[in-house]
Amino acid sequence: MLTRTTLCLATLALASCAVGPNYKKPDTADITPAKWRWQTAAPRDHAPRGEWWKVFHDSELDRLEARALASSQTLRAAVARVEQARAQARVSAANFLPDIRLNGTAEREQTSGNLPTPVPVTIPAARINSFTTTLDLSYEIDFWGKVRRSFESARAEAAASAADYHNALLILTGDIAANYFLLRSFDAELAALRQTIELRDKALNLIKQRADAGAVSEIDAERARTELATARAELADVKRQRQEVADTLSLLCGEPATNFRIAERPLRQTPPNIPAGLPADLLERRPDIAKAERTVAARNADIGVATAAYFPSVRLTGSGGYLSKDVDSLFSPDSKVWSIGPSVSLPITGFAVIGANVRRTKAAREEAIANYRQAVLTAVKDVETSLAQIRYRREQGTAQSEALASSAKATELIRDRYERGTISFIDYLDAERTRLQLERQNAQISAQRFIATVRLIKALGGGW
Repeated sequence: MLTRTTLCLATLALASCAVGPNYKKPDTADITPAKWRWQTAAPRDHAPRGEWWKVFHDSELDRLEARALASSQTLRAAVARVEQARAQARVSAANFLPDIRLNGTAEREQTSGNLPTPVPVTIPAARINSFTTTLDLSYEIDFWGKVRRSFESARAEAAASAADYHNALLILTGDIAANYFLLRSFDAELAALRQTIELRDKALNLIKQRADAGAVSEIDAERARTELATARAELADVKRQRQEVADTLSLLCGEPATNFRIAERPLRQTPPNIPAGLPADLLERRPDIAKAERTVAARNADIGVATAAYFPSVRLTGSGGYLSKDVDSLFSPDSKVWSIGPSVSLPITGFAVIGANVRRTKAAREEAIANYRQAVLTAVKDVETSLAQIRYRREQGTAQSEALASSAKATELIRDRYERGTISFIDYLDAERTRLQLERQNAQISAQRFIATVRLIKALGGGW
């Protein structure tokens, strides 16, 4: 009795162990700024982000994001990849259960009349029927945790695939917002160029009248024509760039570019303010960091799977059913057959291959850890870069607005003086060119401020 008890306890102890290292999340304290109040990695990419683009309060942007979520082929492909990974995890989970199969056979065979026998007895040839139905069972006892480690790896891979989906979602919505604000900057440039063309056309008519009257040189009229044609050429080029961005948006929204239209509307609002003192745990929502961390967990579990190959594989097999020479007596009590017993498989050779495989899995884990730490470094860099862009673009935009206001005022004063004949037409053209250039730059900087805010939201994993 004592021997049996000891054997049962030993079996339970073995069944509860799993070879290979238990997973421990990689440390990142040495690569993250203290001011960020960084915490040990605890991926929260599943945390709800909401519709982060609504912080811009732009109904057209909201509409585009909704269209993309409903029709994007990129998102549909990402969802399909997640389903594949989850299905693979379910395949690994099935190894916890015994493999049970119901088999049935019906055979008719011809035996030889010249079978070799150890005694001088002639066995005549015969034709024999054989009917069999059995229930076969095979179960590998997970002494060393191979099945458990395999399931850990598959489950972590499925989680990494889900993080890939969230990453695709964040990239898609961020790209739509960035391209939308870029398109709106072209709208502002188009408005400025159309206004400039209207003013230059009026100026050309006035100069032609004055040239016909001999008040100004014909050279001024030709210069005015040149400036008007140049503005029209720039208008066509900006239209081309806007159309290219609109086509990009149509692709992101999963719609044909032929039917995709967005009405012109220059940006009037300013980007939303960023709350001060953003905590570092926001980065834990970044899908790329979550994927990298879960890949480390998968590679760590792979070490246990590879190490289990050193130990014997124990399987319990059994079979039970009926065997008869005819169908009528197949399910009678005398036709019962069964067998049960364990099988043990222990590698005698091939330890060098197993050792190499263990070293390979350990190296793969080290690679995954390095990739995870690199993802954290990239996240910190992205946030710091985006914050710097927001700060300096704001300062640049303030200075640019002041320069534009001064240039517009100076242009008006120079126009008055030119019309009075106190300065040359070249001075007026220089002032007018400067005003147009500053107005277009102002539109571009305004868009870049919005885009910098979008990049910060993406760097933080989607909003704050």
